[in-house]
Amino acid sequence: MGLFRRRKKEAGPSCSAVVVAAGSSTRMGFDKVLADLDGTPVIVRCLQSFQQAPSVAEVVVVTRTQLVPEVARLCQDYGLSKVSKVIRGGDSRTQSARMGTLECSPKAKLIAIHDGARPFVTVRLIEDAVAQAAASGATAPAVPVKDTIKTARDGLVEATLDRETLFAVQTPQVFDGDLIRAALQKALDDGAALTDDCAAVERLGMRVSLTPGDERNIKLTTPADLLVGQLLAEEMAEP
Repeated sequence: MGLFRRRKKEAGPSCSAVVVAAGSSTRMGFDKVLADLDGTPVIVRCLQSFQQAPSVAEVVVVTRTQLVPEVARLCQDYGLSKVSKVIRGGDSRTQSARMGTLECSPKAKLIAIHDGARPFVTVRLIEDAVAQAAASGATAPAVPVKDTIKTARDGLVEATLDRETLFAVQTPQVFDGDLIRAALQKALDDGAALTDDCAAVERLGMRVSLTPGDERNIKLTTPADLLVGQLLAEEMAEP
């Protein structure tokens, strides 16, 4: 045996991912997470990136009760071995996210929460967000706002906001595991209406750091979004 041993490479922080796909899809008119994008269901495209992300140890999928069997079948058919559980969601996005975090491994130092309707998330975006959260405790990918944003009341403009300070926040949003569990529970206890998970920790006075987002990491909400998604899927499939 030599005098020197090769040092074991230190593993990165253990991260569990919660993919929330429990919305009613009212604006889409059908279950968007099962919609076909160039031959692959939306939810599968989303989960494949987490399957490939080195920092992600497991994935918990939260969906509507009637979709649980179908989503579980898709995970099996596509070999998504990191998906440990497919569970039903709650009555709100916050409740569904909270239920997902409770099913994550207690060994997970970090928890990433992602919208199941964002099928074009990349492995690099996931890895960058996890690395930043390991340092800061709470992070989210974001892209600068391109349009001019105004506040208005009763159809009249009240102010024009400084675009240089405005960002459109995406997912996955990644947090210290204990922090996000407590923050989501506090939001539910207070009856707070939240539009994303960062807002839950912001309510506790925690600052959220931003990492670069991706213009392609769109959220599919309307039929028009699905048309754009089909074009993106075809473009990304080109050699």
